[in-house]
Amino acid sequence: MATRARRTQRRNQVLSREQIIDTAVELLDTGGEGALTVRAMTERLATGSGAIYYHVGTRDELLDTATETVVTAALATKPDGASVTPEEEIRAVALALFDAIAEHQWLATRLTLQIIRNPVGPVTVGIFERIGRQVGALGVPQAAWFDATATLVHYILGAVSQNARVDGDTSGVEVGVDREEFLGAASRAWQELDPDDYPFMHAIVDQMREHDDREQFLTGIALVLDGITNLR
Repeated sequence: MATRARRTQRRNQVLSREQIIDTAVELLDTGGEGALTVRAMTERLATGSGAIYYHVGTRDELLDTATETVVTAALATKPDGASVTPEEEIRAVALALFDAIAEHQWLATRLTLQIIRNPVGPVTVGIFERIGRQVGALGVPQAAWFDATATLVHYILGAVSQNARVDGDTSGVEVGVDREEFLGAASRAWQELDPDDYPFMHAIVDQMREHDDREQFLTGIALVLDGITNLR
C-alpha cells in the first residue's frame, strides 16, 4: 500500500493540473468537443485515466475548467496606457473575449452553457464583475447597473458567437471555409434578389462583403455604450 501511494505521488508531481488543462485546450482547438476524450487525453499525456480524474475530475468538469481558464485569461486583459477610461476598459475586455472565441472555436458553445447553467460560477461572475465595475464607473445609476451590464454582456456573447462554429451544427456549412469566399457567395446571392422587394439588401451588399468583423464588433460596442451613458 505504501509503495502504491509513493507511485501515485510521483505521478501527480510529474503530471500537473496545468498540463492536463493545456492538453485539453489543444484537443478542443484541433477537433472540437468530440476530440476531447479520456482516451485521447491519456494517449497525449502518456498517463492513466486515474491521474486525469485526480486532477480535474470528469470530462464535463474538464470542459468547464478549460473554459474558465481561457475566459479568465481574456478577462485579465488591460488596455494600454497609464490612465484609461471605463469605455476603453470595456472595449479591451470585449475584444479579448472576441479574440478568444475566434481562436478557440469551441468556446462559444461552452461559454453560453456556463452563463445559462451556472450563474454563480467563476465564468459568469467574472464576466459580469469585470464589465459591471466599468458600467458603474461610467456614472450609470446603480438601479440600472444590472440591465446595462447584462445588455453589454448579451451583445458581446451574441456577436462573438455569431462568428464561431457551434459544435453539433448540422447546417452543412463547411468548417474552415474561406471567409472571403463565403462573403462573396452571400453577396452574389443578395444581388440576385429582386431590388424592388429587397431595396435595403441591395443597398448594403457591398458593405457586407467588405466589412471587418472586429471593426463591426467595436461599432456595436460603441452603440451600446452610447445608450448606456444616456442613463446617467
